[in-house]
Amino acid sequence: MDAAMAGMEASDLTRALDRLRRYVERETPTGDAERTAALAEELARDLTAAGAVVEQIEATGVGKHVRARVPGREPGERPLLVLGHLDTVHPLGTLAARPFRVEGDRAYGPGIYDMKAGLVVIVEALMRLRAAGTQPRRPLVLLVTCDEEAGSGTSRSLIEAEAREAGVALVLEPPLANGAAKTARKGVAIYHLCVTGRPAHAGLEPERGVSAVVELAHQILRVMELADPARGTTINVGVVHGGTASNVVPAAARAEIDVRFTTRAERERVERALLSLTPVLEGAAVEVTGGENRPPLERSDGVVRLYELVRAVAAELGMELSEGSAGGGSDGCFTAALGVPTLDGLGVLGDGAHATHEHIVVSDLPRRIALFARLLDRL
Repeated sequence: MDAAMAGMEASDLTRALDRLRRYVERETPTGDAERTAALAEELARDLTAAGAVVEQIEATGVGKHVRARVPGREPGERPLLVLGHLDTVHPLGTLAARPFRVEGDRAYGPGIYDMKAGLVVIVEALMRLRAAGTQPRRPLVLLVTCDEEAGSGTSRSLIEAEAREAGVALVLEPPLANGAAKTARKGVAIYHLCVTGRPAHAGLEPERGVSAVVELAHQILRVMELADPARGTTINVGVVHGGTASNVVPAAARAEIDVRFTTRAERERVERALLSLTPVLEGAAVEVTGGENRPPLERSDGVVRLYELVRAVAAELGMELSEGSAGGGSDGCFTAALGVPTLDGLGVLGDGAHATHEHIVVSDLPRRIALFARLLDRL
């Protein structure tokens, strides 16, 4: 059976590329409920044909999530949870400017790398097991959500509910640039720094005003001092607003702060400091709101053991699977935070996530399908 799952005929690759084209040509901007639901329905049909029992879960205002289950050969084992997402960051109309195309060993298209190729890997691997007359070793739960790029607001509770029952979790997000799996991801926290001052005419009586913009400038310098790159903690003040007119001392100003961290302890340190900020200018007021968007995927002993197992299976197929960390978060952060051994980045090699040159390496697609099919069989 392993031998049957290891190879991929030219006709199989043609089918996989056709499926990839269909998925890419269904544009799925985050928050576009109609279009993400349309891809959810297509994916549900494909998963059903591959032998899964599928349900579509309404996500009000953003589309539909897809949850699929496949019985395992060893039903007493805790399930294998597989995660993916339908949505992309690309706005509607991107496809017209950058249509799906194959040029040499690259296939291009919006969302192809992050992460519609990963969805193809899942479906094709299940089809391969079914053709070989077998099932995954563990019961399989597949959860493909429609709002990952926006922070998983409607799907986090679903992910965490399934994670509490799972034995291990695999994420079909793209690998690192060298094809490596992701054994660690930074967590993400978003904070809003709001400053209140006192307005005044900038020419007639500026001394009666308290500039919220000046106060915000003081606070931004304090915030940036909290970064600790040696510990993996980075801070970016990415959006700043303030004032109403050049001749008015500004009464209000605000900034959005992005914090990335490798451990919960670092997030807690930064958050305590942010919540403790006090005004520099007399008469100004400072308020900080917000918090964690995603916890970090920490490289725990369980994550390392899972990686080593997957690496050994990859070696059987002639693949050298290395590991690394990523600065961005994924839904795998939620499962790892609950103590579930989680391995991320098992999608298809490529480049250009969220960018105009987004593509996958076509020759890597059959390798990833073969690896994932064997992981379903072995884990």
